[in-house]
Amino acid sequence: QVQLVESGGGLVQAGGSLRLSCAASGRTFSSSSMGWFRQAPGKEREFVAALSWSTTNTYYADSVKGRFTISRDNAKNTVYLQMNSLKPEDTAVYYCAANRPGSNWSPQSPYTYEYWGQGTQVTVSS
Repeated sequence: QVQLVESGGGLVQAGGSLRLSCAASGRTFSSSSMGWFRQAPGKEREFVAALSWSTTNTYYADSVKGRFTISRDNAKNTVYLQMNSLKPEDTAVYYCAANRPGSNWSPQSPYTYEYWGQGTQVTVSS
């Protein structure tokens, strides 16, 4: 069982930066591939970024490529999402998700993640 708690959200002006953190409990964190998703009001949840358990591979949505960076610190059981050059359209609730180790994983599909955090609000003002 993995429990995820996001933090770091807030209100920022366009062009600013935020770093989201996702603290995980459970012994399997280092073997879990991780992802960040977001959901804006009235819209479906969408993929933002993902990182394989080995940290070899990273994946980004086209809308955030070059601005966002996903990383992890297995010693701290934490995954991060560094968000730079934020835009008003980045406003959403951001969710951290973990894949069950050993199970199939499609980075961009929310259905391949078993564990989810409660979300953290990011608001970018223009």
